[in-house]
Amino acid sequence: MSNEGRIYRVAGPVVTATGISPRMYDVVHVGNEKLMGEVIKIVDNYSIIQVYEDTSGIKPGEPVTNTGKPLVVELGPGLLHSVYDGIQRPLPVLQEKMGDYILRGVSAPGLDREKKWEFKPVVAIGDEVTPGQAIGVVMEGTIEHKILCPIDVQGKIESISDGNFTVEEPIARIGEKDIIMMQKWPVRIPRPVIEKHQPDAPLVTGMRVLDTMFPLAKGGAAAIPGGFGTGKTVTQQQLAKWSDAEIVVYIGCGERGNEMTEVLTEFPALEDPKTGNPLMNRTVLIANTSNMPVAAREASVYTGMTIAEYYRDMGYNVALMADSTSRWAEAMREISSRLEEMPGEEGYPAYLAGRLSEFYERACKAKVLCGQEGSISVIGAVSPPGGDISEPVSQNTLRIVRVFWALDTKLRERRHFPTINWLTSYTLYDKQLRDWYITNVDAEFPVLRDWAMQLLQKEAELQEIVQLVGSDALPDEQKIILEVTKMIREIFLQQNAYDPIDTYCPISRQYKMMKLIKKFSDFSQKALIAGVTVDKIIAIPARERFIRSKYEETIDSELDAIDVDFDTQFKELGV
Repeated sequence: MSNEGRIYRVAGPVVTATGISPRMYDVVHVGNEKLMGEVIKIVDNYSIIQVYEDTSGIKPGEPVTNTGKPLVVELGPGLLHSVYDGIQRPLPVLQEKMGDYILRGVSAPGLDREKKWEFKPVVAIGDEVTPGQAIGVVMEGTIEHKILCPIDVQGKIESISDGNFTVEEPIARIGEKDIIMMQKWPVRIPRPVIEKHQPDAPLVTGMRVLDTMFPLAKGGAAAIPGGFGTGKTVTQQQLAKWSDAEIVVYIGCGERGNEMTEVLTEFPALEDPKTGNPLMNRTVLIANTSNMPVAAREASVYTGMTIAEYYRDMGYNVALMADSTSRWAEAMREISSRLEEMPGEEGYPAYLAGRLSEFYERACKAKVLCGQEGSISVIGAVSPPGGDISEPVSQNTLRIVRVFWALDTKLRERRHFPTINWLTSYTLYDKQLRDWYITNVDAEFPVLRDWAMQLLQKEAELQEIVQLVGSDALPDEQKIILEVTKMIREIFLQQNAYDPIDTYCPISRQYKMMKLIKKFSDFSQKALIAGVTVDKIIAIPARERFIRSKYEETIDSELDAIDVDFDTQFKELGV
């Protein structure tokens, strides 16, 4: 196998080389500056390479070196609290070396080689260990980082140490092999599990419209398509902050630099509501903005997914945010056109659906090799041009995922946030999760959800009549329906991400709020039968108090008081 060759042709990030004999997806170093690239096509003696850095100034005749290895990520202690680019170069380390403008061809290892970690073994000399089994633990902040036996190693523990080590120093010997805390794994190959299970618990997000109406299961996949300014990034940031996953992997894949800057400056300052520690202590950020080289954007989603799988293999629930998969697809389209491949719909490559499937299907709940259960929940933002979800990326994504959170520009114009449209969104996990809600919240919870959804659909039908003849022409029963659905929309579905109280709503509180709306609806119907006018019903003071309550610090006791007020105030109306 020849490892040295020359550049034959340069077309943007796509470079053709001769004189090397690589395998598909081998990493190569291109040009005098040794830019990193990956072989994506081999034709006769020509190797076509996608380069992860800017190729300006590179010319034919410069050297190309084949490493003989695929693109891998380094896995081990030190991943959490890190900020990487698409190919796992630590951005803060590079910034220290050369300031805010990173030069081409520079590199730094993904894991710190100098830092020592306190390793505590959980197995003893003479124990038989299998691939993926935990042999020890390292405390990474508040997260117990399990050191796993490499996938290709099994046998008897010959020796194992207790103490402080770097990621490259041997901590144990299994059979004839020295074991270190760092592993390397090819990003395009999924890490193995014993078996995959059907998801049966929701990813609790604290967002009422998601948890109650359109829940995502732990180990499931969701898509958030929406036009410019509809709140995809804010929604994903809310999920990263508040979801009950133990580990968060956030991939800023081709997003605008100012949005990614906001994430990078906000996240270190955020407090984890569960522990009181910085949220970054359980987060890995991958920043690949729209002005960075297009090829690294394509690699960033695989880098993030491999890191997520590593923590899943320890038995953790991981939430992975990809913002946005449209930019990833655009990177594929650009590289495909430079390879002169036959274009598919709207110029995207014919294998677009296959690549999206490969990515989303790595989301799962599984029994992992260490014997525990872990999961990866994937939330992918889609940015369709003009908000038109009939375009190929949105349509192919919808065929794969089982949760669809449709962001609506009309709701944005009405200042209704989050802008998730309750009529076009859906979840296919509702039946699977029904038992969880009955056991962990209340047997009435699924019934209340179904009641609210039916009422919102009824409202959509009534709005068409209102636009024709006005609301005054409606009978009293239908006027009450419109008032109750207004409460569902304004009190329950609307949520202020920037309000310290309303930003997160526990499931128990969501149930209490929905139960109060149902109580108001039931009392209103009885009041109508008793001859009370609609104006008197909607003017009761408890209703106004309910609207204000979600911003109160004492919201839970306030909701209990409103419950009592409904009883007394409707009694005064003669109900």
